[in-house]
Amino acid sequence: MARSASRMVKDALNRGFGWQVIFEWRNKVLKWPGTLRMRRFENRQVRRLLTEGGPPSSATVAVIIPTYRRPDGLQAAVRSVLAQTWTDLVLIVVDDGGGLDTSQLPDDPRLRTASLSENSHVLGLVRNVGMRLSASRYVAFLDDDNSWEPEHLELSIRALIEDRKLSGVYTALRRVLPDGSELDVLSVPFDRKRASWDSFLDCNAFVARRSKALMFSRMPRPIGLLPREDWEMLYRYTRRHRVTHLPIPTVRYLVNPSSFYTQWNKDKQPAGEGT
Repeated sequence: MARSASRMVKDALNRGFGWQVIFEWRNKVLKWPGTLRMRRFENRQVRRLLTEGGPPSSATVAVIIPTYRRPDGLQAAVRSVLAQTWTDLVLIVVDDGGGLDTSQLPDDPRLRTASLSENSHVLGLVRNVGMRLSASRYVAFLDDDNSWEPEHLELSIRALIEDRKLSGVYTALRRVLPDGSELDVLSVPFDRKRASWDSFLDCNAFVARRSKALMFSRMPRPIGLLPREDWEMLYRYTRRHRVTHLPIPTVRYLVNPSSFYTQWNKDKQPAGEGT
């Protein structure tokens, strides 16, 4: 009887709040010492890098690529950013203490690199450092194993310019397997209620106006800890900022079938949500 009552309470909480929201509440209670430690580390790194690197760029959009020992993927990601039809950008590659070899990257004045003094293991922190090293009006994110179609930034920024009430937009993801074959296209209209239990919005497709809310959690999130930092930032950001979906696939997203956080099942995707 007690077990049945406990299950009923859990089910009611999941229906009312969403399991990801509940898990994040739990994480914040249990993980706050690590989060505080990482916040302090981030602040030290930003102070050092601003002193070493000079003033932040004022390009219209800052693109942040976090990286850690993935040189081939990084080169492809960087090339896709520098090939954007929207050219007024600064690209900031932040190395998470992995000994980045910058000699293999393109020679382009829009490209800047920064390296943390040690490996933080915290993706959100690395992205935060990149944002804090820039002063652009808009911010976009790309991981070092993914790439963009040339029109990604232009479509997104023009949508934000045309609708001043919009704070952010996200495009569709073309998900590809390691052999280069296409798995599917993820294209889901924004629904904050659904976001409480489903991670359908990915930062690789997200472009936003800079604001104080546009900052990632510093919580250490090892593989196996849910929800992930993308979900946490975007769910929190959309509480007070309007976001919309552009159903155009402009992101090539590498799906590693063995990866904990990319175990999508095409057959289980609800009808009408792919393009």
